[in-house]
Amino acid sequence: MSTLEMIEAAAERLRGHVRETPILTSPFLDEIAGRRVLVKPECLQHTGSFKFRGAWSAISALSDAQRQRGVIAYSSGNHAQGVAYAATQHGISSVIVMPSDAPQLKINNSRALGGEVVLYDRANESREEIGEALASQRSLTLIRPYDEPQVIAGQGTVGLELARQTADLGFEKADVLVCCGGGGLTSGIALALEGHAPGLRARPCEPQGFDDVKRSLATGHIQSNNAASGNICDAILTPEPGQITFPILNRLCGPGLSVSEEDALRAMAQAFLRLKIVLEPGGAVSLASALFRAEEIEGDTVIVVASGGNADPEVFGKALEYLT
Repeated sequence: MSTLEMIEAAAERLRGHVRETPILTSPFLDEIAGRRVLVKPECLQHTGSFKFRGAWSAISALSDAQRQRGVIAYSSGNHAQGVAYAATQHGISSVIVMPSDAPQLKINNSRALGGEVVLYDRANESREEIGEALASQRSLTLIRPYDEPQVIAGQGTVGLELARQTADLGFEKADVLVCCGGGGLTSGIALALEGHAPGLRARPCEPQGFDDVKRSLATGHIQSNNAASGNICDAILTPEPGQITFPILNRLCGPGLSVSEEDALRAMAQAFLRLKIVLEPGGAVSLASALFRAEEIEGDTVIVVASGGNADPEVFGKALEYLT
């Protein structure tokens, strides 16, 4: 299991290798949300998402022998890029199992960052089975995208930064909205906040129709999604919460939030217009929740973790149509 101590140790290993992302604000976003909105743009992180944190944490925690044999990961794109780049920076090889319908930008980037990409059919094949088989055949260390203690520890460093930054700004109590797939980022942040900023409460944000975490929290038991694909928020489409992440989420998080594809696109447009940042749909659902689910949020301040910005030009162009 991941712990606060593991997150703090990961922060030491990540020092000098990851970017500390800032806090951004806009009075225009405050007006839409009806409260002050603080945005932490992890889209500015290396490889365009928070995933680099977990990848570096996991790879840097391996033994020299494990690293030299290489690593393997499965991902729709952001974890893929994070692992590929972190592995290359460590001077080791990486194999990345990706769905064939992943955004072409993410597939191309994973290759360009040094990963050997293996494509699979998301609807008919299991990435877990493919990943575990290749790991066994080639003696590679599998780095799972969210249900991996050292990955969760790396993602939790976002929470450590938030605790320090919000304290500097004088905020002690607020909901922290986090884009959520399997729960690695949300659970890591929740653990960090529990230890360093207990007045801040993590809340998972998901696309409608793929809100397994929201439903799992409501029932207290893991719930699954009926489909594996079919939503523009590809970065956070997972079958169900992780076996490691869900107990943390269930203990520490507030109720989940869910938004439509249209709301995610509208949030992308507002992030570009008001904050001058690019978000992908899955990385914008937290901002969409802050802007368009304001009645489900308490307090006069809300904190948004904008988790990724690897948007295909076509999708980004579709989002910008909401500015006209």
